[in-house]
Amino acid sequence: AALTRAAARGVRVQVLVDGGGSPTLPSDYWRDLEAAGGQAHIFNPLTFRHFSLRSHRKLLLIDDATAVTGGFNISLEYDGDGVTTGWRDFGIELQDPAALRQLAASFDHLFTHHLARRFLRHRWQHRTLLRPAYYRLPGPVLFSGPRLVRNQFSRQLLQTLRHARHVRIVSAYFAPSFRLRCALRAVALRGGTVELLLAGKSDVPLAQRAARSIYGSLLKAGVVIWEYQPQILHAKLAVVDDNVFAGTANLDARSLAINHELMVHFCEPRLATEARAMFAADLRHSQQILLEDWQRTRTLLTRFRGAIARFLLTTVDPWLARRQMRDAR
Repeated sequence: AALTRAAARGVRVQVLVDGGGSPTLPSDYWRDLEAAGGQAHIFNPLTFRHFSLRSHRKLLLIDDATAVTGGFNISLEYDGDGVTTGWRDFGIELQDPAALRQLAASFDHLFTHHLARRFLRHRWQHRTLLRPAYYRLPGPVLFSGPRLVRNQFSRQLLQTLRHARHVRIVSAYFAPSFRLRCALRAVALRGGTVELLLAGKSDVPLAQRAARSIYGSLLKAGVVIWEYQPQILHAKLAVVDDNVFAGTANLDARSLAINHELMVHFCEPRLATEARAMFAADLRHSQQILLEDWQRTRTLLTRFRGAIARFLLTTVDPWLARRQMRDAR
């Protein structure tokens, strides 16, 4: 209703929702908004043959002066404090001019190419599936997309971890690449501190099984793992010394190799201090996972389920995404 009222008074209102994230919206959901002069598109409408490539970005951009991004969607699940009710999530408000230019350009690009399979078919036919132009804009926003374009977030995170001393990461879904797991282990093995806050409750049980299946090698290296207990954890945050990464990407194959994502990166001590305080506050509602406790849970059936979950999420899902991108029609 608020968007419709804004459009009626002459504000340019554009809404882009993901076809996989909003599959139950009725066909006439945006009728009033469009009648008032607004525009609404579905990114890559969900079909059996085109279900994989998704936009996981969450962005509110107002007058090219203020932007909000983070893990939260517009949904009833987020109505609460994340402790007593509602999912645990957070975001970041931006007024940085460079970031606003990046975010506006990225939105315009996806809004124009919301029928992703047409865009992919054109790019494959012309052999030009490279980085979109907005990837090259200077600023603090790091973009992720299909593996066929450079993943700025994972590259920057890996680079930051090379000389890191203190690492704190919050990830709702955790199935990182072997290279990223090695980077986290390396920080701990050389005497740094690495703390991971992961989901004790999850809306995707398969993702939780995959995450728990790789705890062992991290715990043995000295990585400290916590699981958030009161509600479903949906937040995404990394604090590496004075570097803060916040946005929409999890540390899993889908965020790092398939989805359209965005993360904001600032190297700012004050912001890092605030992020560490927020991390510490969430630990009061979390349970530490000890190596001996984890080992006791690793029955043959648990190991089998974890291996299958990890294979599906880190191998099968990216393979299907690549096939669907090549077969876009």
